[in-house]
Amino acid sequence: MKKLLPLALLLAPAFLFARDTDDSIVQWNRIVGVITAPNVDNPVAGISAGTLPWTTRQGRAHVNLATGEASFDVEGLVLIGGNATGTPGPINRVTGTLVCNPGTTVQAVRNSAEVELSPRGNAHFHGEIHGIPATCSDPLFLVRIGPSFPSPGAVGRWLATGADRSVGDDG
Repeated sequence: MKKLLPLALLLAPAFLFARDTDDSIVQWNRIVGVITAPNVDNPVAGISAGTLPWTTRQGRAHVNLATGEASFDVEGLVLIGGNATGTPGPINRVTGTLVCNPGTTVQAVRNSAEVELSPRGNAHFHGEIHGIPATCSDPLFLVRIGPSFPSPGAVGRWLATGADRSVGDDG
C-alpha cells in the first residue's frame, strides 16, 4: 500500500490535466438549417437569420476551446423556399462562427476564415478560430454568410447551426 500511494500522487496531476484537455473539446454532431418563415428573423445570440429557410443534408463541427483548432463540414446547405429552392442561391462563401456565453454581457463571437460554398451547398473548413475567451460557456456554432458577400445587409446572417452538442467526455 505504501508503494502505491506515491504512484497515485504522481499520476493524479496527469489524470486531471488530461480531463481538462478533454473538456476543452466541443463537438456538434449535426449541422441543421434555419427553418423560419420567409422574411421573418430568427436571431440567435443577437445574430440575424437568413431571410429564407435553409436545410442541410449533413454536417459536423469541432472546436478545441483551449487551442482554437476548429473544423466544420456541411453538405447540402440549400434554400427551401423561393425560386432558388434546392440551391445555395447567390451565397457562395460562408464562415463558421463560435458563440461563447450567448446572451450574456460577456458574449463573444469568433469567426473562422471564409470558405467556399459549392453550388451543391458543400463547405469544408479546417484551421483556427482566434481569440476564444478563457471562459466559453454554452458554446453555439453557426454557419453564416461570409464577409465577401456583395450585399452588406446579408453579411453575417446565420444559415445553419450546430446541433447534438457534446463536450469533453460526453462525446
